[in-house]
Amino acid sequence: MRDHWFSTDTQLTLLYPKPIQSLARLHWTPLHIAKLASGFLASHYGARVLDIGSGVGKFCVAGAHFQRGVQFFGIEQRKHLVRHAETASSLLALPNVHFIHGNLTELDFAQFDNFYFFNSFYENINDTVKIDDDIPCTPQLYKFYNRTLYRKFDGMPAGTRVATYHVLERMPPGYCVVEDYIDIFLKFWVKIK
Repeated sequence: MRDHWFSTDTQLTLLYPKPIQSLARLHWTPLHIAKLASGFLASHYGARVLDIGSGVGKFCVAGAHFQRGVQFFGIEQRKHLVRHAETASSLLALPNVHFIHGNLTELDFAQFDNFYFFNSFYENINDTVKIDDDIPCTPQLYKFYNRTLYRKFDGMPAGTRVATYHVLERMPPGYCVVEDYIDIFLKFWVKIK
């Protein structure tokens, strides 16, 4: 029964209200990307994957559907988006997906094995793609969040996997690209030291 929701992006988007549906193309991960990335991030049974800036949880619910032996977590600072994510997860009855209302700066990354990042900071430098006006967005915050994420990734142990989608910023030393889908702006990284 659940599989039909994951047949197309349009079908999965129907789980969300119209205003959220209208943002889907720019802000939520396409299903084919979620399937590729979640497969890479499922490094072992029970792996804990964090989606940084999870929005309405589309990557997490798709990942939880495609990789049932992996725990998916999303952190999002907009409470109303977390509520939409929790509603979708509940409707899909996915036991391996969880959402955190908060800011990545306050989260201990050591709780997680692997990470997904679809440049959720971008709206800080481009007003045309803002989700809403609920949080401040400035170029200074873009730089601050990127520096913070860089430091957090730098502190992770060897073997950590990161999937980045539409990200131009560099990764810390020690991370190597193991797969690169240039045509869809998707990169898979592993920390080797």
